[in-house]
Amino acid sequence: MLSPEERQEIEVELAHYPHKQAVSIDAMKIVQRHRGWVSDESLRDIAEFLGMSTDDLGGVATFYNLIFRKPVGRHVIMFCDSVTCWIMGCDRIRQHLCSRLGIQPGETTPDGRFTLLPIVCLGACDHAPVMMVDDDFHQDLDLHRVDAALEKYK
Repeated sequence: MLSPEERQEIEVELAHYPHKQAVSIDAMKIVQRHRGWVSDESLRDIAEFLGMSTDDLGGVATFYNLIFRKPVGRHVIMFCDSVTCWIMGCDRIRQHLCSRLGIQPGETTPDGRFTLLPIVCLGACDHAPVMMVDDDFHQDLDLHRVDAALEKYK
C-alpha cells in the first residue's frame, strides 16, 4: 500500500500532466526514494493508483534502467561500459571495483553498503571512464580516483 507521503508526492506530480499514466516514472521514482526499490507489491499499488495495468507499468519499469526492481545497497554504483568508456579502460575500473568490493556486476556487498550496476551510457564521454555513486558523478577515473570515491560512502 502506498504511504500517505508517497500518495501526496505522486498527486503533486499529477498536477503537471494531462494524463495519470504520464506520471508512471515519477511515481516509481518517488516510491523508490522512500523504499529503496520498487517491489511487485509497490508496482501493483502504483498501477492501481494511476489507473494502469500492472503489466504496462512493469514494462515501463523494465525499460527505465534507473528503477530498481530488487533490493539494492545503501549506495548504488553505476559504472559506464559504453564504447567510449571501454576504449578509455572501463574494464580495468570494473575489475578493480569487483575486486575491491568482493562482488560482481549486479550484486550487492554482504554488508549491504554497495550495489554495482553496469549502465550503457552516463553521457560524459569527454571524461571517460565515468561512474555514478548515488547521485554523485565521478569522471576521468583511474584506480586511485575510484578508491577515493568509495571512501566517501560509509
